[in-house]
Order: sequence, then C-alpha cells, then structure tokens
Amino acid sequence: MRSTGFYATSTTLGETVQAFVPYPLPPKDPALAPECYLETNRSAELALARLSGVAGLVPSVDWLLYSAIRKEALLTSQIEGTQATLADLFDEEAGFTVNNTHDVEEVSNYLRAFRLVQANLRDPAGLPLSVRLLCDAHRLLLDGARGAGKQPGEFRRSQNWIGGTRPGNAVFVPPPPAQVADLLADLERFIHDASQPLPPLVKTALIHLQFETIHPFLDGNGRIGRLLIAALLEHWQLLPEPLMYLSGYLKQHQAEYYRQLSSVRSSGDWEGWVAFFLEGVAVAAQEAERNIVAVASLLATDRRRVLASSKAGPASYRLFELLPMMPRFSVDMVRQKLATSFPTANAAVKVLVDLGIVNELTGQKKNRSYSYQAYIAQLSG
Repeated sequence: MRSTGFYATSTTLGETVQAFVPYPLPPKDPALAPECYLETNRSAELALARLSGVAGLVPSVDWLLYSAIRKEALLTSQIEGTQATLADLFDEEAGFTVNNTHDVEEVSNYLRAFRLVQANLRDPAGLPLSVRLLCDAHRLLLDGARGAGKQPGEFRRSQNWIGGTRPGNAVFVPPPPAQVADLLADLERFIHDASQPLPPLVKTALIHLQFETIHPFLDGNGRIGRLLIAALLEHWQLLPEPLMYLSGYLKQHQAEYYRQLSSVRSSGDWEGWVAFFLEGVAVAAQEAERNIVAVASLLATDRRRVLASSKAGPASYRLFELLPMMPRFSVDMVRQKLATSFPTANAAVKVLVDLGIVNELTGQKKNRSYSYQAYIAQLSG
C-alpha cells in the first residue's frame, strides 16, 4: 500500500485536528502501473474521438455547444445540491420568471466561469491554465449573494473540513491553509511538465483528485475541480469542443465518486480512481454521442415538417433554426432576433404551434411564452 500524503496538526473552532497534506504528483512508491490504465485509457480516447466525429456531422456545432455546456453547468451544480432544472435555465435566459432564482444564478455563474477559462485558453494573449486563472473563475462562480462571504477568487485563510457537523467528526480535513499555495504551485508545475510520460487523460484524473484533496477555497471546490477537468481536455486538445458532460456520470455514481476520492487518501489506491475516472470519460462521451444523434434526429424530423407545411414562410424557417439556442421564448424575442415586425413574428410562432413543434405555456391572451418542449425533454433525459 502506497502512502499518498501525511498528516499535519491544525486547529479550527477551538479543536485540534489532523489535516491531510498530499504528496506532489505523480504517484510514487510505487509509480502508477501502466497495465492499470493502458486499455481503459485507449477506450476513453476512442470514445472522445468518436464524439468529435459525430459532432462534425451535424449542421451546427453551436447548438450542440449551447446545450452541452449548459447541461454540464447544471449537473455539476446539482452534485452540490442545487435544484435548478434545464428548463429553469432556459427560462432565465429568456427573461421569464423562475422560482429557483438563487440556484439558477449559481448555474449561470458556472457558465460564466467556464467561458472565462475557455476564452483565456483559446486566446494567444490569454492566461495559460494556471492557479491564477482558476482563481479568476472562482471569483465569477461565487459572484452574488450566496458567495459574498466565501472569499471569492481567494485561497481560504482558515481550516475547512468535509462532512460531519464539526472539525472533530469530519469525514476529511484538507491541508492547513498555510500549505495551500505551495501545494497548488506543485499542481500547476505538474500540469505543465512535458517530461511526464503519463497519457493526458490519466494526468487529468490525477489532477482533479489532487485539487479536490487540497480544497483551496472556502466554497465551490467541487465545481472548480470539475471545471478543471473540462479545462484540461481543452488544454491537451483531447476534445475540440466541450461536448461531454462528465458531471452527469459523477452525479449518477456520486457515492462511488466520493468513495474513490477517499480511497486514494486512505489507502493510496490511485489505480482504482484512475480506472473509475477513465470509465466515466468513456461512458460520458458515448452518452453525449447518443444524445447528439437523438437531438439531430428530432431536429431533422421537425425541420422536414416545417418545410413541408404550406403555411410556413421564410420567418417560420428562420425561427425554427433559432430554436435549439432559444428553446424558451416570447413573440417579442422572435421579433428582435428576426429583426421583423410583431405581426410577422407572431405569425411565424403560430405556424410552429399549429404544427405541434412548440407549445404555449401561459394560457394567457397577452405576454405569452413558448417552449420547444420535445427538445428540452430530449436534453433533460
């Protein structure tokens, strides 16, 4: 059994606890055994390659990205207990009233944080994948009422703990705050160490777990740690666009996810964690591929219905093409998007309602809102 760290005495809330300090990556004594990951890594890489290939067959990658990024944002937030749904997110973007305002705000903040990281990584003048960039993302993630007192964008200055009602009965106590900066500097060096022979997906698995073990922030560590996975896929060009929502797999296997994280710290089982992670990537990529095929099929079927309709005109066609990135909408939104008159926009909407493609949600005569329900249901499945 390998040791993956040591314990340091830390004090918080008047209690003395043993905080776990991880050794720098990669695993040593013994090193990670190649036979534990070679086959599963190959399967995961192939699944990502197939996902990239399928994405190239659809008319617009934009609508794939629109839904995939929102699904990841939603699922990673649901792991932390938010109750928002995909429909809530679409409603908020359409300017409609939503009940779970704070939960939707958290999901929207994750989207903003993700876009910030992606924009920097794609800009030659942007920040590289670094601790500084993660702090900038964390600042956006905790923007708003709930995160105001949680030191957004800053390392924690106090001892935190995971599980339990107090430090003394915690499930896990991360490193003392004074060690966080050095541990993250080691992690950043590992990310950019080109001499490491491990495959990129294996390194991604190691980095995610190490980040969660360090737990550098007072809040949002899980979401930033999962955003880091997407950032690493971008950094190592493993997926040309972020079409995979790994948080769905982690949410579905949440108890096992946490057990695997704990097992590395308690018994040094890096091999078990890497196998779990690579299996997750393969399954999530296959799931995303199936979803793309199903959504593309739905859109193709509905597009044919619009084109075959004698009542449909250019405005109806153009409105239909907007639906994948505007699944909840009002007539006024359509008017603005199509740069047309209200009567023309209203007539275009009515064609899609009569065809059964979209449905009206309010039952009102005025200020109506509409939904592409079959599409939202497909994405939410």
